[in-house]
Amino acid sequence: MAKARRNYSDKFKTKVALEALKEQLTISETAKKYEIHPNIVTQWKKRLLEGAESVFQDKRKNKDSSDEELVDTLYRQIGQLKVETDWLKKKTGL
Repeated sequence: MAKARRNYSDKFKTKVALEALKEQLTISETAKKYEIHPNIVTQWKKRLLEGAESVFQDKRKNKDSSDEELVDTLYRQIGQLKVETDWLKKKTGL
């Protein structure tokens, strides 16, 4: 019978990846310490390095772009409602 996959918390993954990043121990030693496969340690370290730049992104810029998308959506809805209102006024003879 196959083993069930183990799920690791984000906190645990971060802890292991940071320790691997410090390079005080080899990848194999780190993996042995936490009883996981060395490939997992390497993957988590790589993901940490790839995602590190998002920590320092300016959150205000992301908010502005989402606000612009919301405004565009609302303007589209207003335009659609205006067209529908004009059509109904024309049909009812107002």
